[in-house]
Amino acid sequence: MNPAVRARVLLADDHRLVAEALQSLLAEEFELVGIVEDGLAMVKAARELRPDVIVADISMPSLNGIEALERLKVHDPRVRVVFLTMHRDAAYARRALAAGASGFVLKHSASAELVLAVRAALEGRTFIAPELAAELVLTAGEKAGAAGDPVAALTPRQREILQLLAEGRSAKAVAAMLGLSARTVEDHKYRLMEQLGIENSAELIRFAIRQGIVP
Repeated sequence: MNPAVRARVLLADDHRLVAEALQSLLAEEFELVGIVEDGLAMVKAARELRPDVIVADISMPSLNGIEALERLKVHDPRVRVVFLTMHRDAAYARRALAAGASGFVLKHSASAELVLAVRAALEGRTFIAPELAAELVLTAGEKAGAAGDPVAALTPRQREILQLLAEGRSAKAVAAMLGLSARTVEDHKYRLMEQLGIENSAELIRFAIRQGIVP
């Protein structure tokens, strides 16, 4: 990239005040092309605006950041996403990296690390929050779907339905959004509960919150 041309960054975070703070942090060095507040809007804006890097939260409405990245990767494997999150569990970082993330920064360290992470992404490198890096190395041999990360064993469709249900939508509403029948959504729900060892809808929602699938 020509040094005289400022790299273009898209922000995706459902907390508007956080997004505005990040905008101020990045604006001195990068061109901010937009701010979106959910995963579906992130996918749409990324395809339309074609930013050089996307800075995204993981927990967002409608579609979380990791699911949004997976969708974008299908059409453009070169897409670069740096995740900025409050989740300090290395399982989130593993999941993000497995999806093809270019960086993983914790929100409380954003002022010191986010610009570095965006620069690394632009150079084709991967930036991991230093406080998580050692744990990721130690657990690098863990297989997807291991007990430490039950979400990794779910299919993309299962994760999508889980998020929408956990956001409080009815099976009928989820079915309309995804072009499925309500019966199919209910079947997915009960298979999810059986697979995860969950006995009722309330536990399913609590699971989704604990795993960062919903805010």
